[in-house]
Amino acid sequence: MSQSLSPALRVYNTLTRQIEPFETIDPGKVRMYVCGVTVYDHAHIGHVMSSIVFDVIRRYLMYLGYDVTFAQNFTDVDDKIINRANAEGIDPASLTEALIANWGAEMSPFNVLPATVNPRATQAIPQIIEMIEGLIEDGHAYEADGDVYYKVRSFSEYGKLSHRNIDELLVGARISPGEQKSDPLDFVLWKAAKPGEPTWPSPWSDGRPGWHIECSAMNKEIFGDQIDIHGGGRDLIFPHHENEIAQSEAFTGHPPFARYWMHNGMLQLADEKMSKSIGNVMRPTEIIDRGRAMAFRLQVHSSHYRAPLTFTEEGLEAAQNGLDRLRVAARPIDGDINTQRDNELDLLVDTTVENFHAAMMDDFDTAVAVASIFDLGRAINRGRSGSHISESVVDARTMLIDLAGILGLDLAEPTQDDMIAAEPFIDLLVQIRNDLRAARQFELADKVRDELTNLGVTLEDTRQGTTWKTT
Repeated sequence: MSQSLSPALRVYNTLTRQIEPFETIDPGKVRMYVCGVTVYDHAHIGHVMSSIVFDVIRRYLMYLGYDVTFAQNFTDVDDKIINRANAEGIDPASLTEALIANWGAEMSPFNVLPATVNPRATQAIPQIIEMIEGLIEDGHAYEADGDVYYKVRSFSEYGKLSHRNIDELLVGARISPGEQKSDPLDFVLWKAAKPGEPTWPSPWSDGRPGWHIECSAMNKEIFGDQIDIHGGGRDLIFPHHENEIAQSEAFTGHPPFARYWMHNGMLQLADEKMSKSIGNVMRPTEIIDRGRAMAFRLQVHSSHYRAPLTFTEEGLEAAQNGLDRLRVAARPIDGDINTQRDNELDLLVDTTVENFHAAMMDDFDTAVAVASIFDLGRAINRGRSGSHISESVVDARTMLIDLAGILGLDLAEPTQDDMIAAEPFIDLLVQIRNDLRAARQFELADKVRDELTNLGVTLEDTRQGTTWKTT
């Protein structure tokens, strides 16, 4: 019998459209599968957003004590891959290997943990063939001229994830030229090869798998008949995840295939969903090269994972400014420590911890969790501004770093040797500028600021004091 390691945790389930108590198949263990990328081109920041979302969900489950097995696949055989490889005159495997290697390098700066396992479609061909054979045997699939199709009407609950019925789906459904399927709703499980395409032998033809079957087969191989969490972007609900349910539950006979279906909102540029197919993409390197990777992670966490996120440069810079303020609060404390407690700050720490975890236990509401640590950061910056600093500030700083770490937010400032050496001198110049301003010598104060700007150091005046950052 399944049981919940943390009965208070509640999760929104796309399947039921309700927030439900989180209970795992095996006590203390989480089987988690998130659909990965089709490696025909470099990732874009929409992929990064989704990776960050499921990374923080994974991190919080680990914080609660769950043993999480996190699988994320690579689709490494697909029409788009073949077309791209042919256009560049290279082997499809060479293209996918290079892009898979690049994926890890692009995710690392955003502090996304590597998956426990990264299955690939091309490495699961035997399992895919076995599942297709079983579906044919049980009357859920059929062969036609070397292709194999899933018989949608054979699965009575088809449409239960996307909450559509067969009649709605039939409107607009068509049989494309070259397809031999008997019903417009049926989808391909195996494709007979065309000239020049990579192929594998099968009982029906030399060919390759369809898109949907790979995730069902890889899940079965890694986790067995059922998993706890299946995740991905909202754009995968239909048809991909709907088809996964139909395949997996028809093959195993053990519903539900996944206990919880979790989908992140889509990232938009200029109020339009970002998509490789229409070319409006931003690459991760465009953020990484500017030193804004952690700021982007904060920007993602500042919105609920199920909500769409509109990316703007102004939003990214606001996130960077917020991150800088948190990093100031997280800096080591060098002043004299006063053993007296600050009761008000101690109470705020307790309230912050309570609000943070209440938010995360309520369907991983990072937006509320982030707001709570900003309140704490502001209080720490006020408390460390005097010559004698309370022990309460020291404890609050430790808690701030711990809570940010649960979200995967690294509050350590950039480690550049020359900048580390220059920090005391920059701090001194900032203090001199503040003294000049207090003496109303604004022209000289502006000169100090302008010279620091020329050296790549930007000052920001806030109610809590002046902060600086490198640009």
